[in-house]
Amino acid sequence: MTSRRKTLLAVALIAALGASGCSTLGRLNPFDRDKGPQETAGEGERISIVPADQVLEPAEALKGVEFSLPTATAVADWPLPGGTTEQWVGNVDAAPALSVAWRKGFGEGSGGGRHVTAPPVAAEGKIFVMDAEATVTAFDARTGAQVWRRDVRPGDKRDREAFGGGIAYGDGKLYVTSGYRVVAQLDAKTGAVGWTTRTEQPIHGAPTLAAGRVAAVAIDNTLLTFDTATGAPAWTYQALSESARILSASSPAVSGDTLVAAFGSGELIALRAANGNDLWNEALSRASRTSALSEIRDIPGRPVIYQGDVYAVSHSGVFAAIDLRTGQARWQLPVVGVTTPLPAGDVVYVVGRDGRVVCASRETGQIYWIRDLNEGFRAKRRGGIFGVGGRIAVRPVWSSPLLANDRLILAGSSGDLAVLNAKTGEVTRRVDIGAPVLLAPIAAGDTIYVATDRAQLIALR
Repeated sequence: MTSRRKTLLAVALIAALGASGCSTLGRLNPFDRDKGPQETAGEGERISIVPADQVLEPAEALKGVEFSLPTATAVADWPLPGGTTEQWVGNVDAAPALSVAWRKGFGEGSGGGRHVTAPPVAAEGKIFVMDAEATVTAFDARTGAQVWRRDVRPGDKRDREAFGGGIAYGDGKLYVTSGYRVVAQLDAKTGAVGWTTRTEQPIHGAPTLAAGRVAAVAIDNTLLTFDTATGAPAWTYQALSESARILSASSPAVSGDTLVAAFGSGELIALRAANGNDLWNEALSRASRTSALSEIRDIPGRPVIYQGDVYAVSHSGVFAAIDLRTGQARWQLPVVGVTTPLPAGDVVYVVGRDGRVVCASRETGQIYWIRDLNEGFRAKRRGGIFGVGGRIAVRPVWSSPLLANDRLILAGSSGDLAVLNAKTGEVTRRVDIGAPVLLAPIAAGDTIYVATDRAQLIALR
């Protein structure tokens, strides 16, 4: 593993599992707190677009006000990380009982520098997952029987340790990105390799398909594209470099000929999907006097395109709705997040790194309700003798939400699923699934699928 990759700051996600190994970057000095947000930005710098005194709280004007959600509809497939090229799926009709239908292991789980980061995808009656060592497995969606298994790591073992990447489905093929500096095409029916292309940098995010190309963001903040038929490299886009970022990584969203990509620099950039020409650039950055971690500007969740707007949340504390055509921010909220927002009907949901679920108006950004999934949590020492030694149980981190039958379903690093009433935010149920989860659930047919950090795929009906 290169020294650059060892300096990745896996802030919230690694902490959620009680892991260690994060390094500290000098420019994130937590004691240097006498410098407030700058009034102007110098070259290569960014200024806050959220007022420092803005408070996150429900709006008095929205108390008791109803809002609409899409009608629950079954979806047959979930072919891309966010379900569609726009990284958005509405209110799905699936798993009313949330009972476990089957549970299958799919390889190496997180640990020892490896991490399960690839969201599952579903197509052709199969569920496709990738473990922490870049092995892709196809399961029968109904029975959980393994259909095929393929290791996409390069034979020369240029990188003996790596993590990250993901999968996407299109036209009978799977497209795989990997931290092992590989992009590959597999046959969805058999797992046979169609082509393999090496990259200069590891890819931690899952790919998106657009305009006959595979698009994915590499670790050096370069958006790479490849021809879906041959794997030949196509156009690239280089965003600002950034030395610190989050463990997980984003996937671009596409609507028509517009591709929107998020980067570790906190930049949200719209490009022409056909040629990579840039359309607009918005930096989701907010300085903080009390948290050096706000200097990590990464947007690790996927940007979402919905009804002409782009929704995204950054680790430095900006949750924004941006006009897709002009790139102008319509509103912003002070949310520190590592997840993907969920717009639906009149509202948009987002999960903060602190475990608070926020339901806001899509039009104004005013907040209907906030629910703290970690309410009452107290850090406790586990193991050891007479309170000495052992580990401190840290605050759980929660996944992006899935909207299913007017319920918000979120998976947690605590090993629970939290089920919320999507209208009121009330927690109606907690489901113990027995393993930590950092990836959002997906739905296909009448089933919800969860990939755990221990490389188990769980089907819920």
